[in-house]
Amino acid sequence: MNGNTPYAGLPGETAAGQRAAADVPDLSRTQKRTLNRDVSRIAARTREYLPDEYVVDANVSTGATGPQVTVAVRPPIGHAVSAGFTPDLEDPAEELITADERDEVARGLAATAALQVKQAISNDVTPTAK
Repeated sequence: MNGNTPYAGLPGETAAGQRAAADVPDLSRTQKRTLNRDVSRIAARTREYLPDEYVVDANVSTGATGPQVTVAVRPPIGHAVSAGFTPDLEDPAEELITADERDEVARGLAATAALQVKQAISNDVTPTAK
């Protein structure tokens, strides 16, 4: 049964549970620069929505299926939030992550980080009026 799965491995070439190198897309230098630029834009846009107390960071790494993008926000109190996704490399567009996608991710991260702060302090704040 293991011989029928793509994760069985190729004898002498690919270990079980690993993908063959040919299955993982490679990025050109231009694509790497474009992807890093787009991820930096997401982080910058997220910073615009939040006060300075929030720490925003972005990372581009290589996963089992190709490049992985992660943008994370650490609020001043509460849990950190992150968004991770795999960009579409099949489309030879100038932007690997469109402007609409960047804005959507930035807004979602900012809103979720603000919600984390609200949830963290909601039990510690005494209402001023009822």
